[in-house]
Amino acid sequence: MSLSRRNSMGGQAMAEDKQHQLSPTSWNRFEECPRKYWLSKQGLPRKAGMAASLGTAIHNSVEDLCNLDLDGRDDEEVGWLPEAVKEAMDRNWEAEREVFLATPRHPRWKEDRLPKARVGLAGALSILMSRTNAAERSLPKVSVGVWRQVQQRVLATESNLVSDCGRLTGRLDLLLSEPDEQGKERWIVADLKTGNPPESSLDEKVDRQLRLYRDILKQSKPEHPPVQAEGWYSADQSVHRTDGPPILDAAIEAWGLMTPTEDPPAATPSEAACAFCDWKAWCPSWWVARMEGEIIPHGSFSDEVVRLVRLEAETGAALFERTPPVGVDGELSGSQHRFGALLADSALDSIREIAESGNDGPLFLGSAMVSSSTLRLGHWSEVMPWSPLLRSSR
Repeated sequence: MSLSRRNSMGGQAMAEDKQHQLSPTSWNRFEECPRKYWLSKQGLPRKAGMAASLGTAIHNSVEDLCNLDLDGRDDEEVGWLPEAVKEAMDRNWEAEREVFLATPRHPRWKEDRLPKARVGLAGALSILMSRTNAAERSLPKVSVGVWRQVQQRVLATESNLVSDCGRLTGRLDLLLSEPDEQGKERWIVADLKTGNPPESSLDEKVDRQLRLYRDILKQSKPEHPPVQAEGWYSADQSVHRTDGPPILDAAIEAWGLMTPTEDPPAATPSEAACAFCDWKAWCPSWWVARMEGEIIPHGSFSDEVVRLVRLEAETGAALFERTPPVGVDGELSGSQHRFGALLADSALDSIREIAESGNDGPLFLGSAMVSSSTLRLGHWSEVMPWSPLLRSSR
């Protein structure tokens, strides 16, 4: 069975406009916290991060190399792949930098992460060549002919998957064809991961994602050979397979629970759900949980909801007053808890803009570095108006 490199595999989307779809990302958000999922659908300003950008650059570079045009090249040519790999990463790194800087909420771009991205790409290619049984796996020694054989085993890259009902969707990194132990064809659904590999079993979120990809693919291609799903971790070139049960029925059930609503669903705040949530400035629930001791800040960074008492705009020295919640809808009260902070870079620019606009309302401070009794906020931090969203804006 032939599949195109970049395509949409699956059923036709249902006719109704604006019908919501469940993807692995949205499902994981919903399972973490229904309100987090709801907020992610409200068109709020997007946030960029270096880890995600690094991963995207690696993913896109792997895709480019899998689809590299080798017409007119001699099968015996060697020494060409390292330069092709470098060019792919340089191109995608620059493209991702532009996207990152154009995103409304972003910290400083870290150019010094490029070497790490190159190492991650090398790790991803090492797995690819291993899983396609490439005759040579040292990049300088890989011939054009060997890479053509690798490409022939790659059935699809970055392909959109859509279930027959149109309610379930996902974006598949790689689909490979390989012979099994008896020489019969099987398909490998591969999802490339650029974060930390698991110590033993797959993380629940990754396992759910892989099974969803696997099962949508099997539904959309009834004549498929045996299919297995794998997570590829570029950091240590490890491969982790899931053999979990079918998941489409559970996905459809979750899809029903995720139907868009005017009012926000109940939140389920926890350290796991709230630690890296992008929408705290619009969610009153995490602040209530924090003040009630359900969420305890750990490490060197903290988030706060405050009132600005005083700002020295030139030096960035500020005095804040913590504003505890009153009720569960984002109303706040004053307190005797005051603390100093030093702001610099984009954090200082943000608070200056807010002060100059005449907005004297409460503020959300994101990723403030804790240092004794004085907080530090810089390019890694956020300073935003506290704006609890209590009704859908879409």
